[in-house]
Amino acid sequence: MGITPLVVKQKEFTTRFRGFDVQEVDFFLEEVSKELDKLNHAIQSLHEENHRLNLENQGYRKRENSMKNAMIQSQKVLDQMKENAQKSSQLTMANAEVEAEKILNRAHKRLSQLHSDIIELKRQRIQLEMQISAVLESHSKMLEMTKEENKAADETDSTLKFIKQA
Repeated sequence: MGITPLVVKQKEFTTRFRGFDVQEVDFFLEEVSKELDKLNHAIQSLHEENHRLNLENQGYRKRENSMKNAMIQSQKVLDQMKENAQKSSQLTMANAEVEAEKILNRAHKRLSQLHSDIIELKRQRIQLEMQISAVLESHSKMLEMTKEENKAADETDSTLKFIKQA
């Protein structure tokens, strides 16, 4: 049986000769009863506070778990974003390399075409120089021939003038 304030208040002792002072015992029992009542209220308050704190603690633990889960999810998303960024940068680099290779190929083709054009122009220049030389030589020979013909004609004219004068 537990000792409650009511048990203490209602407790009656048998009286004997030369026993305790009844009023003093009653007063003490009343004080003990009040003290037990205070302690019971304090214990009840502490139980209620403990229950409230346990509930609050459970709430904090749930929030902590939620935050941990959110952080884990955030980290996963961040890792995924990093992985996607790396893949994207690798793809961009690969595309840039392919494009650079295409540009280099076009430049090499253009350079080759320019070399071919230069060789063709040199060939045409040599051919033109040869043709001009041939024309000049031909005209030079024709001039020589004309000079000789003119000289012969002049001699003939001189001879004719001499013959006419004679």
